[in-house]
Amino acid sequence: IVPKHSDYSSRSQVSLERTFHFKYSPCVWTGVPIMVSNMDTTGTIEMALEMQKHNVLTCLHKYYSADDLLAEPNLDPNYFAVTTGINNEDLLRLEEIMEKINPTFICVDVANGYMSKFIKTCSNIREKYPEHVIIAGNVCTTEGILELVNHGKVDIVKVGIGSGSCCTTRKQTGVGMPQFSSVLECADTAHGLDAHIISDGGLQVVGDFAKAYGAGADFVMSGSMFAGHSQSSGILIHDYNTNGDIVKTYKIFYGMSSSTAMERYSGGVADYRSSEGKTVKIEYRGDVKNTILNIQGGLRSTMTYIGAKKIKDIPKCITFARVNRQLNTIYDG
Repeated sequence: IVPKHSDYSSRSQVSLERTFHFKYSPCVWTGVPIMVSNMDTTGTIEMALEMQKHNVLTCLHKYYSADDLLAEPNLDPNYFAVTTGINNEDLLRLEEIMEKINPTFICVDVANGYMSKFIKTCSNIREKYPEHVIIAGNVCTTEGILELVNHGKVDIVKVGIGSGSCCTTRKQTGVGMPQFSSVLECADTAHGLDAHIISDGGLQVVGDFAKAYGAGADFVMSGSMFAGHSQSSGILIHDYNTNGDIVKTYKIFYGMSSSTAMERYSGGVADYRSSEGKTVKIEYRGDVKNTILNIQGGLRSTMTYIGAKKIKDIPKCITFARVNRQLNTIYDG
């Protein structure tokens, strides 16, 4: 990101909050457009309770029941999404949650957002819950955006196939798109339809959030950046030295199409499919509060570097320099 003239000398002078109006839902939502991924290692109730303090959305994983959510009365329904798949069990669980909890956001999540059954399911959910904000994905091209917005009646499309840090879809299937290119293409299409997108995955450092917004993402979602914290699920794993002292502590993080996830929720990898995710150890990071404050601080700093007063101004203020061995050019967003 190329620095340029700025009237802002302090991070306190810029605003990360944004107010959204949606294509289909009449809801109006104000908050910081960061999302915690609905992976079971990150999309936890404990995560949502902390993130809502920072006006950030958590997409809860789809294995929570209505009773699980009712057991935590402090959950703010405006700052978490309930997640569902497209099989009957998932949809029955969603129906029970919507009857008892009624959160603002519904996230319909599959690995392949191009399936006709998926698009039809999104349309059915819209018909059943016309007032709610519907998130759905994942896709990575204009075609996917058009199908989900026009036919699936989706408000926000999740963009990203093969870009997640624990995703091996590109290696296993050859399918996917570079994340930055996907966001550029999909944002342009979605905004022309008065819809929104989420850049989902591909974040390795805090500065990648700003690059995703600069490419046109309305929301940015990550799993790996929020894994390994006390609010993340999973037990602590320790490494010991020869004296028996703890030298490092980890938590397990894995993709939802990994063999670990399938063994946990589906009884193993079925004969007709293969694993498209990996399992890794992430060094324990403690309270996620420190991480979200660091991310927000990095974003504010980016905005002061490029002269963006509000987070929605990042795309029109940003200029990217693309550097490789053969090419050094400027792309002015």
